[in-house]
Amino acid sequence: MRFLLKLLAAPVVLALTLFVWLCMGVLYLSSLVLGIVSTIVGLLGLAVLVTYSVQNGVILLVIAFLVNPLGLPMAAAWLVGKVQDLRFAIQDAVYG
Repeated sequence: MRFLLKLLAAPVVLALTLFVWLCMGVLYLSSLVLGIVSTIVGLLGLAVLVTYSVQNGVILLVIAFLVNPLGLPMAAAWLVGKVQDLRFAIQDAVYG
């Protein structure tokens, strides 16, 4: 019975491993691109804040915060970490 459980869990663990690797690669590339975008939007937000409208400048600064590596990419990294925790839990429960 234990061998059957190991046989059924192996594809799940493999799929979760490949999914985490793929997500981490996409997350790395998106953080790189979004870091550049957030810098541009942040500078634009400061310029709009000083010259044009306080409300529009604050909106641009909030958007810059959400796309920088501490905003939405950090939430995605947390979620990928939880998927990896699930993989380790399955692996520990089945394979000991």
